[in-house]
Amino acid sequence: MRAAVFKGPGIPLAVETLPDPAPLAGEVVIRVGNCGICGSDLHMTDGHGAFQMPPGHILGHEFSGEIVALGKDVEGFRVGDRITAMPTTGCGHCPACRAGTPKWCPDRKSMQGGYGQYLRTRATSARKLPAGLTLEDGALVEPLAVGLHGVERAQMKPGDRVLVIGAGPVGLAATYWARRMGAGRIAVTAASTRRADMAMAMGASAFVAPSDTPLEDVREALGGPPDIVFECVGLPGMVDKSCDHVKPQGTVCVLGFCTVTDQWLPLTPLFKEANILFAVLYSLGDFQVAIDTLDAGSVEPRVMITDRISLDETPAMFEALRQRSHQCKVLIDPWR
Repeated sequence: MRAAVFKGPGIPLAVETLPDPAPLAGEVVIRVGNCGICGSDLHMTDGHGAFQMPPGHILGHEFSGEIVALGKDVEGFRVGDRITAMPTTGCGHCPACRAGTPKWCPDRKSMQGGYGQYLRTRATSARKLPAGLTLEDGALVEPLAVGLHGVERAQMKPGDRVLVIGAGPVGLAATYWARRMGAGRIAVTAASTRRADMAMAMGASAFVAPSDTPLEDVREALGGPPDIVFECVGLPGMVDKSCDHVKPQGTVCVLGFCTVTDQWLPLTPLFKEANILFAVLYSLGDFQVAIDTLDAGSVEPRVMITDRISLDETPAMFEALRQRSHQCKVLIDPWR
């Protein structure tokens, strides 16, 4: 198979020919149909921060595809099924795995590889795609599940005023779920206005452009300070900014993937008695809810897709995405 391989920080991905994967017991091999390039892929390969991928790794955790091989003891799937899957897998037997949360399994591991033509994954982490959804839809399930888990963690109540900081895929996913789960007014703000239309299409009530009076602008857009702030940028200073915005006894939910040391002033949330919590990954149930919601016709997330590229185009695009651009979600088609 062909795959775009990470060679090291500062070195472009290299498209190489590698052996096709074979499934072990409990695993399936899929022919990758689409895989999204995630911001965390960029963070984990830039040579900075606490969490970096080793050279030789095949990235890609937002994938979908068609099963081409089944390992021993796989039940509920057959060759030809179209699936998406969680990239975090576990033993399949512990309480965490039985609850659909393998991220807490003591034997958890990452099974990525969507930047290649084939990958293997555990069947227990997979979900079938309904006939009405495309493989592009399947590649959106993972980032949508991230946003869903964040809204669940924040325990949002119907009518809550919500501020989303960041208009990347995670911020847009949080906006999408906050709208569907009964939020009142939702304001989205970001460092530029280039994704304002996407934010509105995903359910925002207002997009707050950068200005010298951000607190006042957000309160005007929401009719008061936000009950919940979702931090979806993942850069130093964003937790501090979120605490400035949130109302007294409100909630800040951190979804941003910040891999470097940050500083923030605890006095602000202390005086507000604010709740600060973090959300990472998702459950298998979140995956299924995302699939079911798309299948029910709530397909607004498709607006996030801004480009579709081949494996040969991936190295140049991957490096270009390290800079600000008009792109939102770029999908790799390894067979394009």
